[in-house]
Amino acid sequence: MRYGLVIFDNDGVLVDSEPISNRHLAAYLTELGHPTTYEESLRDYMGSAMHRVHDLVEERTGRRLPEDFDDVFHTRVFAAFERDLKPVEGVEEVLQKLTADAVPYCVASSGSHERIRVGHRTTGLDRWFDEGRVFSSQDVGRGKPAPDLFLYAAQRMGVAPERCVVVEDSPLGVQAAVAAGMDVYGFTAMTPADRLAGCRGLFSDMAELVGLLA
Repeated sequence: MRYGLVIFDNDGVLVDSEPISNRHLAAYLTELGHPTTYEESLRDYMGSAMHRVHDLVEERTGRRLPEDFDDVFHTRVFAAFERDLKPVEGVEEVLQKLTADAVPYCVASSGSHERIRVGHRTTGLDRWFDEGRVFSSQDVGRGKPAPDLFLYAAQRMGVAPERCVVVEDSPLGVQAAVAAGMDVYGFTAMTPADRLAGCRGLFSDMAELVGLLA
């Protein structure tokens, strides 16, 4: 494999969480008087850290979200994860292949460490990701689309950015990877290909990924 490190996004790439979290986000924002459809939530917030939700709502309405917004939202989403969350189909086979070939990998997510861990524990992916392989936007000052998180993950894993490849499914994540000087492959299972401009390649089935990285 030509890359020294594979960096996975989490939501939508490792765990099939985007439909769950965006349904709950749209419903909660609507409940608070900010009417939002599921499709609008995917368009505006998929792949972003929670501060983007706060920033966009305040920018658009002049009103701040409640202080306990993140806590209430995560309580609802984590309960839904426990009931419904599944790993993305085929991703365990990819992780197994990378491990067998001794290719370093990690996860770099806009979600909190707690969100990552809840998702991994629920789906069984925690066996593939020890603490040293998990990086969150909480670890850096700026989340995606800034490159900080991917650069931080590369630095902690001891691999130069130009030898890293990112696997993403959101426009914000693709922008962050490009800004970090890394190759990026876009997973189009939920995101239209034309929204993932800048990718080295696109794929819709996780079974295709290993061949793309080779």
